[in-house]
Amino acid sequence: MPDESVREVFSRLYADGRAYAEAEVERQKLRAGIVAAGVRNAAIFAAVAVVLLFAALVACLIGVIIALTPDLGAGWATAAVAGGSLAIALLLLLIAKGQMSQIKRAVKS
Repeated sequence: MPDESVREVFSRLYADGRAYAEAEVERQKLRAGIVAAGVRNAAIFAAVAVVLLFAALVACLIGVIIALTPDLGAGWATAAVAGGSLAIALLLLLIAKGQMSQIKRAVKS
């Protein structure tokens, strides 16, 4: 290679650099695709888990209604479970509101 001209050396260097850059772009595309597939799969699993959690909660509430029916009757058992659920939901919403107020105060100061 001692008889190569400077122009040929720079031409080869440019071609090698371009090939390296193209390979690196392809590598990053592959990495991004792998990450995207992982995020998609995680989101699908999380969505299925939330649906199953909701179904379990509904089944639990129905079970409590069935368990209370002999003592309270069907209507009152349903009202008691619905009222208890609404009370817990209201309590959780008030706690969430308090957390948001703390965040707002922390952001303002």
